[in-house]
This record gives sequence, C-alpha cells and structure tokens, in this order.
Amino acid sequence: MKTQLFKKLPLILAFFVLIALVACGGGDTAETDAPAEDNAAQSEDTAAESADSSEERVFRIWHYEEPGSATGDAWARALEIFEESHPNVTVEFELKTFEQIQQTAQMILNTDEAPDVMEINKGNATAGLYAKQGLLTDLTDVAAERGWDDLLGTSLQTTARYDEQGIMGGGPLYGVTTYGEFVMVYYNKDMFAEYGLELPTSLEEFEAIADTFVENDIVPLSLGAGSVWPVTQNFYELVLYEGDRELVEAYQLFKSDLDFHGDAFTFGAERFAEHVAAGYYGDNANGVIQDDATAAFAQGNFPMMLTGSWMFGNFQNQITDFDWGIFLMPGKTFNTGSGGNLLVVPENAQNKDLAYEFLDITLSEEVQTLMANRGGIPINADLSQIENEQNQELNAAFATIVENDGLAFYPDWPAPGYMDVLGGGLQEVIAGSITTDEFLDQIAGPWQEYKDTLDE
Repeated sequence: MKTQLFKKLPLILAFFVLIALVACGGGDTAETDAPAEDNAAQSEDTAAESADSSEERVFRIWHYEEPGSATGDAWARALEIFEESHPNVTVEFELKTFEQIQQTAQMILNTDEAPDVMEINKGNATAGLYAKQGLLTDLTDVAAERGWDDLLGTSLQTTARYDEQGIMGGGPLYGVTTYGEFVMVYYNKDMFAEYGLELPTSLEEFEAIADTFVENDIVPLSLGAGSVWPVTQNFYELVLYEGDRELVEAYQLFKSDLDFHGDAFTFGAERFAEHVAAGYYGDNANGVIQDDATAAFAQGNFPMMLTGSWMFGNFQNQITDFDWGIFLMPGKTFNTGSGGNLLVVPENAQNKDLAYEFLDITLSEEVQTLMANRGGIPINADLSQIENEQNQELNAAFATIVENDGLAFYPDWPAPGYMDVLGGGLQEVIAGSITTDEFLDQIAGPWQEYKDTLDE
C-alpha cells in the first residue's frame, strides 16, 4: 500500500525531447546525404508535431465526488498537480450527480462528446454493460506499464475487470479505483450514552438498541428510501447474515444457480420487514431522499444511520454538536463493500494520453495520503502519515474486511436496471403493499432472466 507510483509525466518529457531534437536538427540539415524532398517532408512533419505539442487542448473529466468529501478533495488536488504540469491544457472538471451519470452515461459514451475521464459505478449493471458494448478503453496494458495493477490487489481488481459478457471478476481491466469503500453504521455517541447503550456484538443486540430508542419515541435509523439505492444496502446487510462466499459469487458473478427463497434472501427480506414494522425507519422513509437523510443524522436527529464510507469525510466536516463513531453490523463475516467507483477512459475519449497521466496522479502517494487524512480509504497512502484517530479506525476496519475476504459487493450490481427492481421492491415492502414472498419473486425474475442470457 505504500508503493510509490507517480514519478514522472511522460508527455511533458516527450515534449522537451522533441523541442531539443528540433533545435539540434536545424544546423545539420545541409550536411545530410538524404534527398532534398525527403528533408523537406521531414521538416514539415517535425513542425507539425511541434505545433501539436504546443496547441492548447481541452481535457474533460466527469465525476460525482462532492467538495469536502475525501475523494472529492483528493481528486481536486490531483487536478491542481495536473494543471501545474500542463499549462497548455484547459481542464473542464465537471461535477455531476450520481443519478445524472447513471442516467446519461450510456448515451454520452456512444458519442464524440464523451469526456476523457468519467467516474462510473462498478458492477455488471453499469461498468460491465459499457465494457460489453465496447464503450470503454481496455486499460490492461496501460495498467501493467504504469504499475496500476501492482497497486490494485486481486479483490480490488474484481470490480475493474469484465469479460466479454460484461460479468465482473475476469477479462480485461476497464477502470481504475483510487480507494476502497464499505457500508457501516454511523452512531451518535451522545445519544447512546444518554440511554446507557454499548456497541452491539450481534444482530440481536443491535435490534435491542433500536428497540430502546423506539420505546423512547426516537426513530433509530435515518433512511432515505426515496432515493432508491440506500435501502438496498440496509436489506443486503441483513441477507449477508445467512450468506457465504458461494452465495455472493452466485448472486454477483452468476457462478451457480440461486434460490431467492433460500435461507439468505428469505432471512434478509423477513428481517427487513420486521424492522420496518417495529418502527426502525419511522413512518416516512419512502418520502425522504438520501441527502436529507444524511443531513438529519448530521444534525443529531437520529442515533444511527447505515451508509457508506463515502460519507465519513463529510460527517467529519458537518458534525459539530455531538460525538460520533462507527461500527460494522455485528456478528457476520461479509460486508457490503468493494473497491471504489471506477475512473474509466471512454473509447471515444479525445485525449487518452492525458487521461492516463491524470489517473497516475490520482494514484500517487501524495494524493492518496491526502485522501486518508480527509477521511477516505486510499489504496496507496503512507498510512503512517494519517493524523486523525477516526481515520486510522476507518482504514483499519476496511483492512480487516479485505484480509478476511469479506467484501460482498453491492446488491444492485448483478444485472442492468437491477437497482430499480430491488430498490423499488423494497419501497413497496416499506409501504406494506407487497409481502416478502412477493418481493422475493419480484427480484428473482429479472436476475434469472439476465443469467439465462449469459448461459445461451
């Protein structure tokens, strides 16, 4: 994790070498034995190359990492370094929302308007689909040349490699992740102390804590189910109590058949429905979007929130009125999480050489260590330079999950459009409009249909 990756910017060196060659070649032209017309053609080619090198270029990046977040701050620093080294390059660093890129990426990637670097969600339903359609640049050779594959361990490369069917885990490398991420419970230490509560060591103890808050007219967990995706993680964390590696690989990688009415998914669905009925998410979770849910937790209105490490840096900046901490959902081996979202180079990118240099910088030790100190989970930081105790705790938790091979990825990944299927079904469970059996049938159908297309 401490490997030094970013050493030089090859394009800048190539530029100065080219200028030197042009300068040296001017005085020797008359002494050459080559035909005059060849000399003229070579001079024209050299002049054209020199002009191209000094020509102002527009380098475009699309991403959805908010300023103030660990990744957002790290990539902003990477941008500063890039701009310092490329004075003739105009950078358009365009902040989008996750939803905007989810909805428009496939269309934009199919056009000449594709950016040079784009952040996209990993998994079969997004990165896998785009790779299968030939919309992403194969980075396998570039990664080997620049040392990225040494930084990205096997578990992190799982979500960056996709085969010809768009299934993750094998095939060429189509993206680079600059960080890790996982789902955990953020908790209000002051509220826990007020009711004499200690950290749970089992699901039953977690539920007892939630019941204590309900009994005191406090909604235990902040949830923005109106944004569709957050609730899928609450559900999946419960599924994983009965899951193992075989289940994860069947569900995520289609390595075997899967019975959605088997122990794991049945347990997850029924337990989630019980939590809804018990009042763990209040009466209006479907009417709350995720931004409002996280703001409510940061304001001290809820004792707990289950969400990802991507909120860690934001909470460090936003929470000022109470002490807070984190814990993994207790009593299980597997956790929702993976390497972070991917930075990809679209096949239609106009400046692939610049894209590779920018990716180099995002993986440099300087940028990665800054990410760690902003509350992120880098993959190439000098961990001895992490100053904050909370940040040390966060990185230690992720390291433990990785060491135990406990990353179970994300529940919406298996098939294109599956997020809406899964999240929409869970919204109906919250609303009480379908039973858990109906919900399991609802999510099993599209999964099986997609698997069938892979088996053809």
